[in-house]
Amino acid sequence: MALLKFHKEGATIILVSCAISVGIVLLADKFIVDLWLQKTVQIAVLLFLIIILQFFRNPNRTLVVNNNHIIAPVDGKVVVIEEVYESEYFKDNRVQVSIFMSPINVHVTRFPVSGKVKFSKYHPGKFLVAWHPKASEENERTTIVIENKVFGEILYRQIAGALAKRIVNYAKEGMDVVQGEDAGFIKFGSRVDIFLPLGTKVDVKLQQKAVGNRTIIATKA
Repeated sequence: MALLKFHKEGATIILVSCAISVGIVLLADKFIVDLWLQKTVQIAVLLFLIIILQFFRNPNRTLVVNNNHIIAPVDGKVVVIEEVYESEYFKDNRVQVSIFMSPINVHVTRFPVSGKVKFSKYHPGKFLVAWHPKASEENERTTIVIENKVFGEILYRQIAGALAKRIVNYAKEGMDVVQGEDAGFIKFGSRVDIFLPLGTKVDVKLQQKAVGNRTIIATKA
């Protein structure tokens, strides 16, 4: 059985949550006389800790790099597949594929392709619900562009949701990155948009469950 791993971005929160949980459980055992209330408090605290632990889990998903594939950078549900005008970097039409992550999904972001990081920018912003049509332009977000030798330039955007209060992005301009490696983390609910060249063969469907480092989002036509 594989050892459960946690993402490094959760280290502080996990340690603090564990300490607080243990403290509350011990204090409840000592100071709450009513047995039913005591156990209710202790179970609630343990459930809270389990939620924190599952949120920061980091499953080991190695893959064989394939430059003819664009893989899902995150776990979640495919909520958008459409041709749109990308106004920040390309300033032309692209195929947008968006994956929405609920708080129970794995929130590790992985590089969807290998290549060189050509653009990486953080934008402060709002915290609209991640499925809101304006979330891609108005929410806190990061925009990353990777130049891949097969697909050309691929843009992906990490978008904070109503619960997400911090986006972590490891991509820096000029970096050479490898498909499937750790690209960052979005804390507590969010969305990732991927912008593909027109004519790219999209291999997912709306409402499909995507699995990071497993699901093929698109292939070279």
